[in-house]
Amino acid sequence: MTAPLRLAFMGTPEFAVPALDALVAAGHEIAAVYTQPPRPAGRGHRLTPSPVQAAAARHGLAVRHPERLKDPEEQAAFAALDLDVAVVAAYGLILPRAILDAPRLGCVNIHASLLPRWRGAAPIQRAILEGDAQTGITIMMMAPGLDTGPMLLAEALQIGPDTTAGELHDRLAALGARLIGPALDGLAEGTLTPEPQPEAGVTYAAKITAEDGRMTFADAERELRRVRALAPRPGGWMAHEGERLRVLAVEPAPDAPPGAPGEVVDERLAIACATGGAIRPTRLQRPGRPPHDVDAFLRGHAMPPGTRLA
Repeated sequence: MTAPLRLAFMGTPEFAVPALDALVAAGHEIAAVYTQPPRPAGRGHRLTPSPVQAAAARHGLAVRHPERLKDPEEQAAFAALDLDVAVVAAYGLILPRAILDAPRLGCVNIHASLLPRWRGAAPIQRAILEGDAQTGITIMMMAPGLDTGPMLLAEALQIGPDTTAGELHDRLAALGARLIGPALDGLAEGTLTPEPQPEAGVTYAAKITAEDGRMTFADAERELRRVRALAPRPGGWMAHEGERLRVLAVEPAPDAPPGAPGEVVDERLAIACATGGAIRPTRLQRPGRPPHDVDAFLRGHAMPPGTRLA
């Protein structure tokens, strides 16, 4: 490692925690940690600090959680930190030009895709949902615009046929933590030159909505990907008798008899799709109930052959 850098870390969810831990372990001087303010969580709606704030507290680091960074006072406070660099990982706030320009070396982002594919809010889920064979981490310089800055480092990871978003999230978080140190070293030493992103291949990873989880039973392979892309949260879902049933795991049902799209076609909840055969949810959850494997679920919520789902 080069001489320790004076930096700010800006992140909020669990994805960012391994990178913060790695920067602390590497001996960098972390002048401040920026994260989203505590939010209501749980049944009691108690204010709960973000995972990054909790990690910063474990390390004894100063934490700031402004609601926004557009205020001149916040920008002046950031500039007063006299930073070499800022490291950003899933922070959740737009960085104005005054913030981007304040550190001596700029602001560096850990992004969970191989840019320019899947710029935006949900690159992990979109990569699985669209059937990508690989994704990865890109360490990039931040610039105005949505994930448009030049790239310092990138490394790919394969997406297996059974990979869930939760599993891929953890692998990418670990990869980002491993790459951020060499990226900062190369930036500080001048041995890494930021390279513009290719103009071809740009895609956008829109934020996941409830409608993304709705199972349409149009294509079996897409439904398998849908559930994996949204596991463990929020899960896929299907409607039955006025309830929204969460589908947390699913498998192909190649031996199931044919049926209309959305029709239950055997005693263990195989569901026909318009193309690609049938699928079988293997773990489900009713509203307000704990999750159950399919056999236990069916004992308490009968869905015999001929049942239609929407």
